[in-house]
Amino acid sequence: MIVLQHPRERDVGIGTARIARLCLPGAILRVGIDFSDDPVVQAALASRQSHVIYPGPTARDVESVPPGQPITLILVDGTWGQAQRLLKANPALLRLPQLRFTPPQASAYNPIRREPAFHCMATIEALAHVLGHLEGDRERFQMLLRPFHAMVEMQIRYAQASSGSRHRLHSRRNSRPPRSPIPPVLRQRRADILCVHGEANTWPRHAPTRQPAEIVHWLARRPTTGETFEAVIAPRHSLAPTTPFHIRLGSGALLAGESWGSFAARWQAFLRPSDVIVSWGHFPVDTLAAGGVVLPRPRYDARALACAVLKKRTGTVEDCLPRMQIPLPEPYGAGRGGVRLAGLCVVMKHLLSTSPDHSRTES
Repeated sequence: MIVLQHPRERDVGIGTARIARLCLPGAILRVGIDFSDDPVVQAALASRQSHVIYPGPTARDVESVPPGQPITLILVDGTWGQAQRLLKANPALLRLPQLRFTPPQASAYNPIRREPAFHCMATIEALAHVLGHLEGDRERFQMLLRPFHAMVEMQIRYAQASSGSRHRLHSRRNSRPPRSPIPPVLRQRRADILCVHGEANTWPRHAPTRQPAEIVHWLARRPTTGETFEAVIAPRHSLAPTTPFHIRLGSGALLAGESWGSFAARWQAFLRPSDVIVSWGHFPVDTLAAGGVVLPRPRYDARALACAVLKKRTGTVEDCLPRMQIPLPEPYGAGRGGVRLAGLCVVMKHLLSTSPDHSRTES
């Protein structure tokens, strides 16, 4: 694992890259902006096993990576702006496969360091989450957070003792209620929401005949009108033996599905320019885009919104329903996809009806 740290972040007293380096003996910390002359970094950038943790548009959800796979992680340490400058200064970083993740809860940094968005986490928090999944031992890597939480608690105690000074907590400076995690556009354009879900033909990563993942069952529904779209699409690659079992559609039905061209034409006819796309995670949308069908924007990840509201990890949409005390609805289509699309629709209805809206300025 390599941490590339922006020079300005090195002098931040509450930075966590130092904690990561001390807790992970094999970790390498490099400070700078241009790493073209660093042989260790360049060797990592040239390795086919290297992945950068960065939520870019092509990033793959780390939850889709099988645990135990050998991966060299590269993490950029700095503010959002500093991280983007580091990426621009090192084009090879942008060419690496990217990994994103959905935080199980808001960053523990929040009381002492304001994060620009829910998915922004301390370096040590990101590593604990990603390594916990990749190594298949989440509890073990939660130990990384103990010194981080102790540091945050110490800063809070100091801020409370220094009431009235520049160390006062930002929560004391702002007496207004916290903003709702639900973006205002979802409330303002509720009638335009289009919930989408896709099931893929996916081969195990280490299978000798492995083919790229491809959408074979695509579903969508406009919750306000009940308009529903469903397509079973014949796989363009060989069908993985476990795909019919996982997505609960028989191999006969899949192989007899419509062509990709037929599906794409029907889907484009169903879409509206005003649609606001909502999916559960990024995998369905990213896999559809890999097949040449790109969805319009704006697009929102309902799983991240549910995490923000519940302040805990949600898992699949089926896992989320009981945590929100929502009964399992009737499916909106065949197989597992029909179940998950229905779950997505009712979760979005619940989020929009129960999450407080503090986005409007009080008079």
